[in-house]
Amino acid sequence: MKKIKVLNLYAGIGGNRKLWENVEVTAIEINKSIANQYQKNFPNDNVIITDAHRFLLKNFEDYDFIWSSPPCPTHSKIRFMATKVNAITHPSWNKKYPNMELYQEIIFLIHYAKCKWVVENVISYYEPLIKPFESGKHYFWSNFHITNYKIDSRMHFATIKEKEKKVGFTLENVKFNDARKDEVLRNCVEPRLGQHIFKCAFKEQQKILGDIFNDKQITNS
Repeated sequence: MKKIKVLNLYAGIGGNRKLWENVEVTAIEINKSIANQYQKNFPNDNVIITDAHRFLLKNFEDYDFIWSSPPCPTHSKIRFMATKVNAITHPSWNKKYPNMELYQEIIFLIHYAKCKWVVENVISYYEPLIKPFESGKHYFWSNFHITNYKIDSRMHFATIKEKEKKVGFTLENVKFNDARKDEVLRNCVEPRLGQHIFKCAFKEQQKILGDIFNDKQITNS
């Protein structure tokens, strides 16, 4: 069976990708130390250390499936509430504009991409500018139907060991540049949810093929 060519943008250490099967993955991650850990987790994937937003624009036509998880902090409810309470004691929580590269990618993919695609982000503190699907405590924008997948994905206050167990990666003795280990783990999409989204992307295609096959049988009978 021909492998599905996947572009995995803002790949992190690969939580979303962990349970994908029959795939040929190109993973894009800008943080070198995080990208190195992804490569250790998935030695057969093609890992490129570069800006995912720019890579998408130049290479979107080369894949069967695109997954993008743009940076989420400026959209999150937790950070928004932190700006109300802790901005004085934690300057990094000062008010910031939402990063609109999220919506740039959604609009771009809606109008130009011919492959299956999905953009993932947190449930935002504001009303989404483009209506998403909601599944597993995440927002998903896509060109296929996504069903809700009920899973306890609350990881914000979990310990590192709890996070490791949740996503199935062990990061003992691993060090990241400019990133905390708990943040890297928390940014992982839970593997079962990643698998669910992937199956949703190609279930519709399989159904269409099945319908065509059944129609031919009816016509020939």
